[in-house]
Amino acid sequence: MRFQRLGDRGREIPVVLDATGRAWDLRPLTADIDGAFLAGDGPARAAAARGRGTLPELDTEGLRVGAPVSRPGNLVCIGLNYSDHAAETGAEPPREPVVFLKATNTIVGPDDTVLLPRTSARTDYEVELAVVVGRTARYLATPDDAAGVIAGYAVSDDVSERDFQHERGGQWTKGKSCETFNPLGPWLVTADEVSDPQALGLRLAVNGQPRQEGSTKNMLFGVHHILWYLSQFMVLEPGDVVNTGTPAGVAFGANDFPYLAEGDEVEVSIDGLGTQRHRVGQA
Repeated sequence: MRFQRLGDRGREIPVVLDATGRAWDLRPLTADIDGAFLAGDGPARAAAARGRGTLPELDTEGLRVGAPVSRPGNLVCIGLNYSDHAAETGAEPPREPVVFLKATNTIVGPDDTVLLPRTSARTDYEVELAVVVGRTARYLATPDDAAGVIAGYAVSDDVSERDFQHERGGQWTKGKSCETFNPLGPWLVTADEVSDPQALGLRLAVNGQPRQEGSTKNMLFGVHHILWYLSQFMVLEPGDVVNTGTPAGVAFGANDFPYLAEGDEVEVSIDGLGTQRHRVGQA
């Protein structure tokens, strides 16, 4: 199933999409697509209601596409998780996942404007597979247990300001948490629709120029390992989002790609999870 949230920021309408792309209003079931909805078997209840024909169709003409899950309690990120990305930045492949947190208010809709910070010199892009947690993950016994806590997947752009990240005291969070720095969506695709999260192609282009093209098969630590690993150090709760790392091709890497500038258009896509297109503005 594919879920979306449509409408003005702060007043998004939760919907489920059918195979033709028609949107069915979930407000008879829930006020939002959030942790409570996911933990309360919301996807199954939505499927049952759709089967009974009790959900009204929503006219989506002109509606903004919001992030597919409302503001999570945690936005956890994994750094240097693709071998080619580690190589292009001159970093040794990590022996354990590199973990950092990103402010949750960075999450915006997939097509919302990304704002360059006022003192930014090197704002960068990162296509990433985002995992949305559906059940509490606490001390998972094995990576195999992670499959049971995943609600679904989404496209994420982990926008980063490299000077803030690397030149301002070594705290990655400062370079990751500027406003609008995490476009998410367009859809939350339930886990049963993704047969293998380690076999997804990822792509990103700026102004039509391909920058990143990779595959989740090249992750150093796979999705299930990441969730198992995180659960040893923190409790992941329903609605939390985990960004799982980016492949090569970022401006910070060993290439001639420029950093983002006002007016740029960024297109980000992952196989089966949709495409987001956002413009770059100035804060």
